[in-house]
Amino acid sequence: MTKIDLNADMGEGFGPWRMTDDAALLDIVTSANIACGFHAGDWDTMADVMARAVAAGTNIGAHPGFPDLQGFGRRKMDMAPASVARLVQYQLGAAQAMARAAGGHVRHLKLHGALSNMAMVDGDLARVAYAAALDVQPDLVLMVLAATPMEDAAKALGATYAAEIFADRGYAEDGTLIPRGQSGAMVTDADEAAERISAMVREGAIITAKGTRIEARIDTVCLHGDEPSAVAAARTLRDRLVADGITIAPF
Repeated sequence: MTKIDLNADMGEGFGPWRMTDDAALLDIVTSANIACGFHAGDWDTMADVMARAVAAGTNIGAHPGFPDLQGFGRRKMDMAPASVARLVQYQLGAAQAMARAAGGHVRHLKLHGALSNMAMVDGDLARVAYAAALDVQPDLVLMVLAATPMEDAAKALGATYAAEIFADRGYAEDGTLIPRGQSGAMVTDADEAAERISAMVREGAIITAKGTRIEARIDTVCLHGDEPSAVAAARTLRDRLVADGITIAPF
């Protein structure tokens, strides 16, 4: 039986402003990656989403990023490895506290934005970030980009991990994400995205923008929620996966 976890980034608002429809997404996904206040989110937003995730029975994940509210954590920063380690630990600690206060617990960790993009191609950086998180919570599941140095770092650390693909992102020939702003970076048609992801999950392979198959372990699919049509696209994908005989279940 083929099964897959569906995850989405959440809690990426600030004060009264909300970027995503977290309540609607929690009806669709099985894992929630909750912003920890550095690239987005604040204590009230975290508390609200944590409580909703606990009520929904959804896996709770810490989603740490660079300290860059204005740039939404999508701008690269040159930080010393020790500082990156503390940055991740600080945000994981905040997520653990807010999850516990809501009656839940942090199950996994997923890096955000530029921090993730850098770790995707830099195994040393990935290992620093992941080792720091595991020092805080040894049983943490690391959500890594499939078939990248992130996965290699998780394996080297002997960590439990979930290999991730993206529903709305195009893949380069080396299996990494095509950078935002470049042709083919985004897959905007919901039906096209659903068909492509269903094929990837069933075949156990990343399908690049040029159609190349790269064999990969696939445990979870990211459904980005920061577009106006995000919820509808997420439902389209879930419905397609179920129709194709794929079980939706948390890792």
